[in-house]
Amino acid sequence: QVRLVESGGGLVQAGGSLRLSCAASGSIFSIIAMGWYRQAPGKQRDMVATITNGGSTNYTDSVKGRFTISRDNAKNTVYLRMNSLKPEDTAVYYCQAAVSPPGTVGLVDAWGQGTLVTVSS
Repeated sequence: QVRLVESGGGLVQAGGSLRLSCAASGSIFSIIAMGWYRQAPGKQRDMVATITNGGSTNYTDSVKGRFTISRDNAKNTVYLRMNSLKPEDTAVYYCQAAVSPPGTVGLVDAWGQGTLVTVSS
């Protein structure tokens, strides 16, 4: 079982920056990739950025050039650096891990509890 704990959310003015952290614990050897998703009020949860164990990254178009996902394998932590924040970035941000449980076929998702990011105009 994988446990994810996020931190780093808060209130920031438009144009500002924040860095989110996600610490993984438990069966971390089974993690294939990790990512950040966000859910704005009344909207579905959408992918923001992902990073594989090999370091390949993927971003949704709206954050390209502003957000950077990275990982520190020694600390089992994934980060999301968010620059040039906009009011439309306001959402609850969730850390996600794609997990391949031993002895099973396929992947399952593990989720953190979420951290709120509010960008004021």
